[in-house]
Amino acid sequence: MKDPIVEEVRKHRMEHTQRFRGDLSAICTDLRSVQITTKHKVVRLAPKKLMPTSGSVQHVKVHG
Repeated sequence: MKDPIVEEVRKHRMEHTQRFRGDLSAICTDLRSVQITTKHKVVRLAPKKLMPTSGSVQHVKVHG
């Protein structure tokens, strides 16, 4: 089942991407200018530390 809100966000994101022909630098510049002109507060949260689960143990070989 498709979520209509997710579909709308994807639609607008694709339109925005096409407007800048996929140029990530131009897209980011445009989004930053929108943040500045709307004066919305940008919230930066600290990354969450993930706890390993029992099935996600990875073996890493250390060279030394």
